[in-house]
Amino acid sequence: MQTQYKKITIKIGSNVLAKADGTLNVSRIAHLVDQIAFLHKNGVEVVLVSSGAVAAGRAVLQPGKKTDAVSQRQLWAALGQVKLISRYSDFFHEDGLVCAQVLTTKENFSSRAHYLNMKNCITTLLENKVIPIVNENDTISVTELMFTDNDELSGLIASMVDSEALIILSNVDGVFSAHPDSADAKLIERIEILEKEPENAISSEQSNFGRGGMLTKFRIAKKVAGDGIGVHVANGTRENVLIDLMDVQKELKHTYFVPNEKSSSGVKKWIGYSDGFAKGQVIVNQGAINALNSEKAVSLLPVGIISIESEFKKGDLIKILDESGDFVGIGKASYSSDKVENEKKSEKQKPVIHYDYLYLENKLNGSS
Repeated sequence: MQTQYKKITIKIGSNVLAKADGTLNVSRIAHLVDQIAFLHKNGVEVVLVSSGAVAAGRAVLQPGKKTDAVSQRQLWAALGQVKLISRYSDFFHEDGLVCAQVLTTKENFSSRAHYLNMKNCITTLLENKVIPIVNENDTISVTELMFTDNDELSGLIASMVDSEALIILSNVDGVFSAHPDSADAKLIERIEILEKEPENAISSEQSNFGRGGMLTKFRIAKKVAGDGIGVHVANGTRENVLIDLMDVQKELKHTYFVPNEKSSSGVKKWIGYSDGFAKGQVIVNQGAINALNSEKAVSLLPVGIISIESEFKKGDLIKILDESGDFVGIGKASYSSDKVENEKKSEKQKPVIHYDYLYLENKLNGSS
């Protein structure tokens, strides 16, 4: 079989792995593992981001006393993660492969050192022909610092390990022009990075068992495609979905996000997914926004800053907002906020954020 890619990240959602009663669909896991094993034996490196721990835990035990939602989730995640990885391990073993568990939290990505450490771990597993199975550690994740859901985590992982493609498996065929249940809903088979129209039509409803929904998938997919990685959103409940998707001679109905031709630099990839860790915040004028979003590689100069909303030190990540408070981008501070006013008076202003350390929401952030 001739495959489209040689290195992929696959995200399997809760709705693919959970049955109607919320418990784990073991036969589906077995079928997905067989497909991954087939791809692996055909020379494809696979990183798997899998939901399903809470669904697996729900079948093991019901709380003995009245438990709040967070504690209940922690209980089920702790119980279920063991069962989930055990299922994966058994099924991969039957196919002659070894898998490994990689549990992470959003805080593990807060510093560049942690990020590179995680990248090294997954790279080492791949070099040893091991299938890494990544999941958020829901047992200890603090609510304010949790990933939106595993879509966000899979985007970060795909970008981090330089995958050629991210495959997001959901329980629908892809992104639709309206809610999939609507009579006039049509599958959108191809989405360019700068297209905004489909976003307005997507339902913001969350899925039955996961924390996210199609709107989250759309936004993450566009960010990942902006990094130069192709994104496929497909129906994980279909038979042989992964093999058919990867086979260059087959055409599977799904949604494909066309990647940017230029890949982002490693440091920009990290910054692009780190807006939750920004210490500082600045508001910039329209002139600065126009310059930043132009085709040229432009740094953020002090003259473009209207106000500093949160102070920052050299090396801190800073959020850039427009005058309406909308997110423009994020970058690494070249110096502290108390030096900005002085720099404004200088004839040759030093950038507050250099282009090499700047990620912009509405611009293709290619390597410079």
